[in-house]
Amino acid sequence: MSPSLLLLFLVIYFSVLIVISYFTSKNSSDNSSFFIANRNSKWYFVAFGMIGTALSGVTFISVPGAVEKSSFGYFQFVLGNAVGFVLIATVLLPLYYRMNLISIYTYLEKRFGYWSYKSGAMIFLISRTIGSAFRLYLVAIVLQKFIFDAWNVPFWCTIVICLLLIWSYTFKGGLKTIIITDTLQTVFLLSSVVLSIYFISKGLNIDLKHTFEAVKESSYSKIFFWDDFGSNKNHFIKQFLGGIFITIAMTGLDQDLMQKNLSCKNIWEAQKNMLSFTGIFVVMNMFFLSVGALLYIYAHSKGIDVASLGTPDHLFPEIALNYLGVVPAVIFMLGLTAATFATTDSALTALTTSFCVDFLHFDKKTDTNDPKLVKQRHWVHIAFSFVIFLVVLVFKIINDDSVVNAIFKAAGYTYGPLLGLFTFGMISRRAVADKLIPYICVLSPAIAFVIDKESLNWFGYSIGFELIIINALITMFCMLLTSRRADKVV
Repeated sequence: MSPSLLLLFLVIYFSVLIVISYFTSKNSSDNSSFFIANRNSKWYFVAFGMIGTALSGVTFISVPGAVEKSSFGYFQFVLGNAVGFVLIATVLLPLYYRMNLISIYTYLEKRFGYWSYKSGAMIFLISRTIGSAFRLYLVAIVLQKFIFDAWNVPFWCTIVICLLLIWSYTFKGGLKTIIITDTLQTVFLLSSVVLSIYFISKGLNIDLKHTFEAVKESSYSKIFFWDDFGSNKNHFIKQFLGGIFITIAMTGLDQDLMQKNLSCKNIWEAQKNMLSFTGIFVVMNMFFLSVGALLYIYAHSKGIDVASLGTPDHLFPEIALNYLGVVPAVIFMLGLTAATFATTDSALTALTTSFCVDFLHFDKKTDTNDPKLVKQRHWVHIAFSFVIFLVVLVFKIINDDSVVNAIFKAAGYTYGPLLGLFTFGMISRRAVADKLIPYICVLSPAIAFVIDKESLNWFGYSIGFELIIINALITMFCMLLTSRRADKVV
């Protein structure tokens, strides 16, 4: 696949997004539009666009790549995700709408106090920055290998190009623009995965009916794992419970995805959005796992040395860009680009919103849309782009694992205290020692890290995605020890 052709594709793709940005922000580029789209978003646009944001380039590349080691075991995690989404729709969204929140971390201030509020917001900023950097890193290594290496462009420059492209269509319209661009990018993503199945099956010289039969009969199609609960990270209970609580933390307690829900007109539309999104999310993950099985079947049939690729994340791009032809290659790049940039653009907007509301207190200003505040928001947007740039470079140096595993591992440490804070607030009526919360939020991941490293030696138990539950429980236990009976609870 010609690097020049792929570069031309990127230019056309982002030109379309910039044009959309121009029209969506033409008549409104104030802070209300940027933060919550004037609370006027259509629920079906939000639901459809959230698919691209939630799936991301990680799902597009890492989930298929991980099939060789874990078969369809990841689907156990997806089933847990579905339960988590239902809990968000029925428990968290009513709370957020009842309190009329812009930043969901304002709840912590009203429930516990100033330091709890700042701790929750800071956890989100750190967690989402790391997660977004991981996702951007994934697409950057593909762009680097198949496009920019042809002109000896350094990796750091590739990251700068990606961030400049994202900034170009998000800095003005914010969430109002992203609701539309994410809808378009989700269309590209879903079309890409379906067409990828078609082109891989064509490369194997089998029709679609026999394609799914081949996947079903392959050694990769095993979904449920019940053996060796202690040492098997793929065990159903670990995956399912991890899926539930990671979803609650990374979606329900995450300003990024909740910001889209809060842009709906009312709670009923937000709930319809979340529940319809859940069904599509489950189906699409099964498609991605099927793509993974087909990729390995294709690799074995064509004699491709998978081990020589270095990481499973390279399998999909290797086959799509070097074996299937020009049209499948362009479709793959379309899906990967749409998935990754739909996540990163949304994250940048959410990070900017959280910092402006939670730390600069835009919501407490007399005129939120003051031109000086709009200008200040622009600088915050630029600053977070630079921070993500630095984190991507660090991850490039230290990463030696499939990105999907790295992201959920990091989430277990960073989102765990946030899950503990919200859970304790909603299930108890006790007041906490507010000034101690920042220390608890640092101590809990540290204890969880030690337990994770030594659990196999101490207990014969290998911790998987349920790490986030352990982290949250440690946070809640520390909060309980330092709490007292409260007279009134929000």
